[in-house]
Amino acid sequence: MHLFVDNLTNVDFSYLDHQRGLVGETWLANAALDGALDHQGMVCDFGIVKKTLRHWLDDQLDHRLLVPILAPGLALAHQDGNISLKWQLASGEQISVSGPEQAFALVESGSINAESVARWSVQQLANSFPASVEQLKLSFEDEQIQDAFYHYSHGLKKHQGNCQRIAHGHRSRIQIFVNEKRDKSLEQKWSQRWKDIYLGTREDLREESGHSLIFAYRAQQGDFTLELPASACEILDCDTTVEQLAQYIATTLAEQYPGSEVRVRAYEGLGKGAIASAKL
Repeated sequence: MHLFVDNLTNVDFSYLDHQRGLVGETWLANAALDGALDHQGMVCDFGIVKKTLRHWLDDQLDHRLLVPILAPGLALAHQDGNISLKWQLASGEQISVSGPEQAFALVESGSINAESVARWSVQQLANSFPASVEQLKLSFEDEQIQDAFYHYSHGLKKHQGNCQRIAHGHRSRIQIFVNEKRDKSLEQKWSQRWKDIYLGTREDLREESGHSLIFAYRAQQGDFTLELPASACEILDCDTTVEQLAQYIATTLAEQYPGSEVRVRAYEGLGKGAIASAKL
């Protein structure tokens, strides 16, 4: 018997890639289970399936930095409940990250993609279901977006939850209206401007070292640091909540179009976000 759960949940995270660098991502998770019927006439109760998988995905993938630990060019160290790593980019530049272990997902793979993360997740979930379940399958997919979107990573040190982790991110849609008329050309410009970007708060910037920027802060979960190429960053004079990102885009565009009302609908991952307006 085959049991399936489509659109189980979505996960927002960042991952390391040799070509793209630090990439913010959002995936939708689907699950399938094969097995025999139990005494209730079920492979497994849907309540158990959804609770088990959602809890694991929320705890082990969501708002973490996914690291392919079998990749070349990775140096990884554990010490006193913390992880520090160095990641070599194809360009020869380097990314360094440190923070509590709970901010990372160490994926046994040479690269991060939907298939490799699904295989690793299934391995981690072994023995999580009743004996009637013979096989678990997970799949991840992107939201189908017809218009503009960008991938960004950030950290929110003031957040009380997992958003405080310095390197987590999203794949997000954007819609821009000038005088109530949608402007898709501006949407495309911002999707290029924030393509695989790290959005850093200026007060968290600790050092400009050559062509690199170093961000660091202490949050509720611990101490975090991140060093990455300056070309992959944009520094904002505000925190990088989706509310403030929407306002930042709206205000920036209003300065370019004086006298026009600019309205921005900025998403944070899948199905949520903020709307902000500006007129100068």
